[in-house]
Amino acid sequence: MRRIIRLLGIVMILQGVSGTIDQLAVQPFFGVFLNFFNRVILPRLDFLAGYELYANLTLAALGAILVIAEERTRPS
Repeated sequence: MRRIIRLLGIVMILQGVSGTIDQLAVQPFFGVFLNFFNRVILPRLDFLAGYELYANLTLAALGAILVIAEERTRPS
């Protein structure tokens, strides 16, 4: 279960950073997978219209929090 949480956190970090790059420029690598949040989820959330950059950065930050939390709860 911990590996799934860690993998989810890493995917969230990658999608958040990729979405941020896509908002500022063009993302040529793995656009379908890495920009899923940016191109599928964000257009459906009307309250985030105009705040796409912040939403992508928040996604990356939440992913980092998941990875850190997974490492800190690891048994010794």
